[in-house]
Amino acid sequence: MLMRVSLRTVLAFLLALGPAVWATAFAAQSDKPAAPEKHNGKSRLRIEVTGGDANKPVDNASVYLRFPKEKKVELDLKTNQEGVARSPEIPQGKVLIQIVAPGWKTYGEYHDVSESEQTIQIHLVRPTNKWYGGAPQ
Repeated sequence: MLMRVSLRTVLAFLLALGPAVWATAFAAQSDKPAAPEKHNGKSRLRIEVTGGDANKPVDNASVYLRFPKEKKVELDLKTNQEGVARSPEIPQGKVLIQIVAPGWKTYGEYHDVSESEQTIQIHLVRPTNKWYGGAPQ
């Protein structure tokens, strides 16, 4: 059975509850933690690339950023002498970071970007001789 209740009846009921009930209801709401600060959906990345046992910076490495949500969008960067590549503003979310540098094994992994400025550290390793392209031993 469907009951129809008029707006006037609902308002009368709410007013009948009294101010004590309303004060309790609003006090409970104020105890809730504040909503987290929303980002504008953009981020700037600092990608630090090191390599080898000595953890030395890898300069002049090609850094590719690919965004799976935005088809055909790719950003190509290079590392400086300190092994750092900086991105312009990019959309937050999942990003594929690929790094190609001569003499190093190619790197590629997805990273979640959620902060307005974020640093990602990546360590490269030397390839095995079998795949390095040298003469067979």
